[in-house]
Amino acid sequence: MHSEYKIPGGKLVVVDLDVEDGVLRHARVAGDFFLEPDEALDAVNDALEGAPADTDAAGLAARVDAALPAGTVMYGLTSEGIGIAVRRALAHATDWTDYDWQLIHEGPQSPALHMALDEVLTAEVAAGRRPPTLRVWEWGAPSVIIGSFQSLRNEVDAEGAARHGIEVVRRISGGGAMFVEPGNTITYSLSVPEALVQGLSFQDSYAYLDDWVLGALADMGIRAWYQPLNDIATEQGKIAGAAQKRVVGPGGGAGAVLHHVTMSYDIDADKMLEVLRIGREKLSDKGIRSAKKRVDPLRRQTGLAREEVIGRMIDSFRGRYGLTDGGVTPAELARAEELARSKFGSAEWTARVP
Repeated sequence: MHSEYKIPGGKLVVVDLDVEDGVLRHARVAGDFFLEPDEALDAVNDALEGAPADTDAAGLAARVDAALPAGTVMYGLTSEGIGIAVRRALAHATDWTDYDWQLIHEGPQSPALHMALDEVLTAEVAAGRRPPTLRVWEWGAPSVIIGSFQSLRNEVDAEGAARHGIEVVRRISGGGAMFVEPGNTITYSLSVPEALVQGLSFQDSYAYLDDWVLGALADMGIRAWYQPLNDIATEQGKIAGAAQKRVVGPGGGAGAVLHHVTMSYDIDADKMLEVLRIGREKLSDKGIRSAKKRVDPLRRQTGLAREEVIGRMIDSFRGRYGLTDGGVTPAELARAEELARSKFGSAEWTARVP
């Protein structure tokens, strides 16, 4: 069994192993990490030898920690990362480069249609009718997008939203509310086979699927990191939030994961606080007077136009994993338009948690 796992913010860990009589055998760890002293690598391999094959990542990490020589120094490597790499090998997880990725980056669309496209495209990936897809959104109107389980009236000031002409929609993933305006927001979705995140915990899958964009930001001079559970942060403040939804495949088989991220390119903080109730509570609870202290937009940090930031993000993904330009098929669009009307544009869905 073989696995390659890029530790978020770290280096590549490669694991080869066998399973005999329910335990790990012949485990060999390699990679481009740094590890001192040399004999620490033998200690890692010895720690994995004989471990029950159903040991979780934390248990494997504990075995490694207990076996490391005193004074061991790891750079770009963690015992947790080794445990995850082993679990991914056992789960026959796939790697980013195992797939032919497709890019969808089309013209502005309504908020309800964006919600519907996420559901439709991820279902198509789960069914095997669509390759793994990176979709970059263009917004046709300002919007507040609330999480699947959020209370509409607790999150949104209806009068404020109406006053500013802001449409409220509910997405299929959990997480918090997002305030977006067409020129101020960068949003993208990843629709990926479940096999890509096999062996990862829910939290680890966020870090894993966000890692490529951290690299793209670094190329633009921004030192960013994943902040559990679902934020991307910098020294100047939060710049993005992520959310996920797992979609079951046909007949209950292997499915797909929707991972979408909204990044603040610029922000009208005063308007946001007139529309989002929870934003006021979060600020007052932390003794912060201005939302600008919590969200630091990409425009300020990069000095680049929004289109340039998006272009560099796409180029970074393409350079890492390959990316073919594609589009929404007529059948996918028809299904999404129907869902936008019957579900995501309906008061019943938007207020399903009043």
